[in-house]
Amino acid sequence: MAVESIFYSVSGLSCRGALVWDESVKAPRPLLLMAPNWRGVIKPAIETGHMLAQQGYVVFVADMFGEGNGPVGTENPMEFLRPFMSDVPGMRRRIAAALDTLTRESDRRAIGDINRRAAMGFCFGGLNVLDLARIGAVGSMHGTLTTPQPAKRGEIKAAVLAVHGAADPIAPKAERDAFEAEMTAAGACWALLTFGDLCHAFTDPQANTPGVAVYDEPATRHGYALAHAFIADAFAGRRHGCPQQTAA
Repeated sequence: MAVESIFYSVSGLSCRGALVWDESVKAPRPLLLMAPNWRGVIKPAIETGHMLAQQGYVVFVADMFGEGNGPVGTENPMEFLRPFMSDVPGMRRRIAAALDTLTRESDRRAIGDINRRAAMGFCFGGLNVLDLARIGAVGSMHGTLTTPQPAKRGEIKAAVLAVHGAADPIAPKAERDAFEAEMTAAGACWALLTFGDLCHAFTDPQANTPGVAVYDEPATRHGYALAHAFIADAFAGRRHGCPQQTAA
């Protein structure tokens, strides 16, 4: 598996993401932008990128903070993220720049099919990829669902999948209801899978804070399986119950 650090910039901010792909595969693969959790582009995020690349994607792990601006890991996550989450236009520019970087670098290396692009985010990264869908790409794992700038009718061109736990205190039912209302009002092709009694961060093997964030292996396995199938259907133009649109 190849891993290459990629430097790029957005609005004068220097960022460093990670491009991950299987060198043994010769045919162009779909592109998958991965927005990591609040810890950013660190070893566990790149390991998740490895896992996703093994499923047949060229993966780019996005840097949402800029080089040297990420957390050390001892901060309160919500306090650390508050200034980033309040800058909606800035965050949307950063995730869009990451998608552009993935597209450009994959095309330059002739390893990816730039006509098949998807995105997957985790926790804070889930919010990032939903913002990308709101400005025009797909898929959130236990991400923050709310936004002060909801999508307008016709703005969401991509299929959107959100996977959550019913007991997630970060995205309670009221926020899930608001997400459903937003997607419906926007005329989006969307799906929301909610696992009963699960908390936040259920895909993270290190998560073990009862009542807040707890890893769950079956939900992780089923969530990923659904996400891969959902993305494959979007690429193939199969969107049950959804308006016919071009896959992002």
